[in-house]
Amino acid sequence: MRHLIFLLFFICSTSTWAQTDELSKRVSGLVVNDNTLLPIPNVNVINLNKVRGTVTSQRGAFEMDVSVNDTLHFTLIGYQSIRVRVTNDWLKNGSAKIQMTEKAIALEEVIVRKYDLTGYLEVDSKLIPDQTSHRYSINGLPEGYEAGDSTPGAFSRVLGSIFNPADMLYNFFGKKPKELKKLKEMKKDDTVRNLLESKFDRETIAVLLGINKNDIPEILSRCNYSEAFIKTANDLQILDAISACYEEYKVLKKK
Repeated sequence: MRHLIFLLFFICSTSTWAQTDELSKRVSGLVVNDNTLLPIPNVNVINLNKVRGTVTSQRGAFEMDVSVNDTLHFTLIGYQSIRVRVTNDWLKNGSAKIQMTEKAIALEEVIVRKYDLTGYLEVDSKLIPDQTSHRYSINGLPEGYEAGDSTPGAFSRVLGSIFNPADMLYNFFGKKPKELKKLKEMKKDDTVRNLLESKFDRETIAVLLGINKNDIPEILSRCNYSEAFIKTANDLQILDAISACYEEYKVLKKK
């Protein structure tokens, strides 16, 4: 009887270990140019499900912990971003070759004339406008709020947003709680943070959160961030701003 119990315990433990092993496995990959078949170094690889990232080596190789049906996002300046789903074959073989397509960019002459500068500091300092973003601090609230300008109407918009949460924010945050929980996970991974800090196109944030990147300016606007911040902030700053707004939304929802 004792031997039978031990045998059953061993079988159950082995089965559980096998299932756990199948859930997550470390695999390797090689990223190459689909035209030349040469390896591509410094490609950012992000597991969208586990919110973990890595970068390909000089030989185009990478390793990552994945589970079946995880989606990996590959990005690099000059190449078209792609998403690849992890299959059972990949887990079984342990390696796969990923091909990326180089973007065809036709460059034309560009003349930038936002400010007609003269070269004289005293004159040019008057031609360039001051930063128009203003952030208001309100007693009793832990954070400030951006309104874009210093007019009385701007301050009223801040108060209105605080005391009357926008339906758009409720609809967005309420329907995507799982995606927004990834915000905290993103901050834990240095590869993801470094990637976002170097990007300004909102593409990676949109993919990670499962939203349309055209919605991001509207979200931040409803969260009292100025147009200047929305246009100039890098993706990591945008991520932090959305994260802060989400935390405020949760507090307002409880109340």
